Amino acid sequence: MAATARWRTARSAVLPIAAGLLVGLVLLALATLVIRAAESPDALVSAAVDPDVWYAIGTTFAAAGLAVAFLVLFGTPLAYLMARTRSRVLPLVEALIDLPLVLPHTIAGLLVYLVFMRNGPLGAPFGVVGLSFEDAFPGIVAAMLFVGIPYYVDAARDGFAKVPVELEEVARTLGAGPGAAFARVALPLAARECLSGAVTAWGRAVGEFAAVIMIAYYPLVISTLIYTRFTQYGLAGTVAVALVLLAVCGSVLIVLRRGAARLWRPDAPV
Repeated sequence: MAATARWRTARSAVLPIAAGLLVGLVLLALATLVIRAAESPDALVSAAVDPDVWYAIGTTFAAAGLAVAFLVLFGTPLAYLMARTRSRVLPLVEALIDLPLVLPHTIAGLLVYLVFMRNGPLGAPFGVVGLSFEDAFPGIVAAMLFVGIPYYVDAARDGFAKVPVELEEVARTLGAGPGAAFARVALPLAARECLSGAVTAWGRAVGEFAAVIMIAYYPLVISTLIYTRFTQYGLAGTVAVALVLLAVCGSVLIVLRRGAARLWRPDAPV
């Protein structure tokens, strides 16, 4: 009993400290950025009204949103099939889906470039109809889509895996076809994981840099703008811009996370 009590006491003391280390690291980084930005209030004001900054934010959010829309459209049926299929090729498919997680992002960008460049296997036919990816908005979307695949598909697959197959079978015995059983039973029950995966994939897309610049340095997205400002003006010309971008991106991410939580826990406090 004494040993158990000591363990409980140690656990109650150690776990909060261990859990707070990572949170503290993030807070320290944010506080350092705020302090450095506060040293030049004029630069902070200039960054807040800089049209280039807001153009980069708009471009980034639009491209990331479109990339997530494609992920939901094509990734949801893929995730459902992965959750319901028992096949020898499933491990291979899972490895392919997770490949962007382990690839250096420069290699991910190289793969996207090879596929979507003007004479690439997809870039060439799209070019025939006037759609270009090199140094163009569609290239940004393609890069964000590629790096976001595992974040959405893995989350959605886990959601579908938690839905008992028997529920769909009952729906089918009541006259629902495979599509109706999926839309009315499986998808609503897995929607929470799908939504969480979509938010995570959006955040990952917003922060992407290496894969984007490999195919589309322009138009500038948030990460490319920061890199450009750093190379041109150094740390002094970057801190204020970084704080503005961080405030906007962080606020949007908080709203998305809280919105997702409220959607599934309507009794949660505001």
